[in-house]
Amino acid sequence: VFLVHMLPSLAIRLFAKTNEIGMMREGYVWILTDATANLLDSMSSPVLNSMEGALGVKTYVPKSMELDRFKIKWKRELIMENSVLNDPHLDIFGLWAYDAARALAIAVEKTGAKNFTFENPNGSENLTDLQTLGVSQNGEKIVEALSKTKFMGLTGNYEIVNGQLQSAEFEIVNVKSNGGNRVGFWNPEKGLLSNNMTVIWPGNTAAAPKGWEFPTEGKRLRIGVPVKEGYSEFVRVNGKKVEGYCRDVFDAVIEAIPYALPFDYIPFALPNGSRAGSYDDLIMQVYEGVYDGAVGDITIVANRSKYVDFTLPFTESGVSMVVPTKADSKNRAWLFLKPLTLDLWITSLCFFVFMGFVVWILEHRINPDFRGPPSHQISTSLWYSFCTMVFTQRENLISNLARFVGVIWFFVVFVLTQSYTASLTSLLTVQQLQPTITNINELLMKQSSVGYLDGSFVGELLTSVGIKNLKSYRSPEELDKLFKLGGSNGGIDAAFDETPYIKLFLSKFRDEYTMVGPNYKTDGFGFAFSIGSPLVVDISRAVLNVTESKRMNQLQMKWFGDQGNSWSSIPKVTSSGLNLGSFWGLFLITGIASIISLLIYFIIFLHKEQHTLRHTANESSNSSIKSKIRALLKIYDKRDLTSYTFRKSNPPQVVDNKIQANHGNPVGTSPNSNYLLSPSNVSIQDTNHEFSRSEDLNPSNHGGLEIVPQS
Repeated sequence: VFLVHMLPSLAIRLFAKTNEIGMMREGYVWILTDATANLLDSMSSPVLNSMEGALGVKTYVPKSMELDRFKIKWKRELIMENSVLNDPHLDIFGLWAYDAARALAIAVEKTGAKNFTFENPNGSENLTDLQTLGVSQNGEKIVEALSKTKFMGLTGNYEIVNGQLQSAEFEIVNVKSNGGNRVGFWNPEKGLLSNNMTVIWPGNTAAAPKGWEFPTEGKRLRIGVPVKEGYSEFVRVNGKKVEGYCRDVFDAVIEAIPYALPFDYIPFALPNGSRAGSYDDLIMQVYEGVYDGAVGDITIVANRSKYVDFTLPFTESGVSMVVPTKADSKNRAWLFLKPLTLDLWITSLCFFVFMGFVVWILEHRINPDFRGPPSHQISTSLWYSFCTMVFTQRENLISNLARFVGVIWFFVVFVLTQSYTASLTSLLTVQQLQPTITNINELLMKQSSVGYLDGSFVGELLTSVGIKNLKSYRSPEELDKLFKLGGSNGGIDAAFDETPYIKLFLSKFRDEYTMVGPNYKTDGFGFAFSIGSPLVVDISRAVLNVTESKRMNQLQMKWFGDQGNSWSSIPKVTSSGLNLGSFWGLFLITGIASIISLLIYFIIFLHKEQHTLRHTANESSNSSIKSKIRALLKIYDKRDLTSYTFRKSNPPQVVDNKIQANHGNPVGTSPNSNYLLSPSNVSIQDTNHEFSRSEDLNPSNHGGLEIVPQS
């Protein structure tokens, strides 16, 4: 980058020389200050051609009618005085001179000076020419008036601050053969303002120069590229043409570094175009100086780092095993248990029992459906609770608290059943695939045949862990053929490869194979350069910028499609059931609501039965705590006769020595069941007697009275 701040005459000579030595080509930046840029409009075409591509900063002169009239008048009078001039040009300096003369006239008028005499300096023979000049007697007043003079002149707002003429705005021009094209503005308040016009740089290019070039001693970098047959999405060499994901990533990285780096891709191939060696051989070529660097799907491993310096990786990596899948036909009879995990099954069962208990407590004293012998009450409560799974319960809830708890429980059951149905449907309709081999120990025990990518370091890795029966492959299609043959027919039973290759393979054969452990950690793909190369640091920084930008996703979509959007995802062959963690919030809400309802119920119960409880406590004041609890439970076991379900619009009538009960039901039975209510809870009234104990119901004590239903 060169900044030119000199007289226009010197600038013209400078650019003539720069063109001779080739410094006006692509990659150079030339910036002209206003000393030269202000006179671009008055320069000839040959001079402008020598400056073409440079940027200039010149004073901005706003257009106005006053300026246009002045130019016309000035040109007309100048031609009349000097007929030799055909097209005189008025530059910024002439406009400034006119505004300066006008400012001086305004300042003189403000001072009101009429005496323009000058004082001569003291006589001396040693005075210089400047010292012989006279001094105006009104000079100080005029200077002060000039500093305060402001007006709208030909060049815009005219104002002097600290003895300097202030320019409100500058324009940025791009030098071309026809003059300077405006490409932006600059002012002290807003800074640089672009008008979105394309800048043509030296070398007649619109690509912005880096500003400086990496010194390569006049040589372009030689970047070696591996030649391979399979997985051409990563690297593809056709003659001297190099394509692929790795090449595009490297190009994006080079664009991101802050300087120009000229280079050429050189395929690592024999004269006939075939592969010249393995990846390790390519690394050794960089080490020996045949290539300045290497670009491709080159994995960063420890033994290679002894000979080259790697940049930061641009992909994640790791070595995993890929195996064929098979349909899981075992345990299909118990498949209905898989949608829910064991902890969720147990929790759900406990809550079904708990909710039956809660409903029984809230309904026992007022709902005939939840009364009767103990076995009937237990079975009814559990029946009601478990029937909520299919919403077939017949019993009606009477208590508002029970209804409140029931609504919450119905919602929980609804969510559980819908989730269970969806999960079970998925398990029944989607084929469950399992890997044929799950770990490397099976391979070692069976001495299975294992595949690896030809030329990859994975072969040495497998040998180091004890696998001996190895077969190499070169493409995903060849790997698929080896799997189809099987280990017993000259094929393979499993293959080990790096994660990017496996993901690409699985994207092509999605439902036939899967990736399983173990996962041997590697550092991913990187670019290799000679040891000590200063490029490694800058390119590593650029790799970070590119991998964190949208450009990386675009490149992955270009070469790998949708599979490229998720480098870190690994295909799953099984799906776990719904666990308690997904529903514990619902169970928590149900439990809290149930406990609150029980507390409210017992508070109401104790308040309503306080007289009975006090009377019982007085009678059994000397009894044990166990006896008091038994008495309390006995009171709870009685029916709540204040409930509307047990109120009688007409008292029982004695007809023909028979007591007839209301509502068409025999006294002591539930409307929805054939079970007699607990004898201790039966209370029958007639006009003369009230029976409240079981022995009072003995017909022998009442002249053979018989309890019969009303017809």
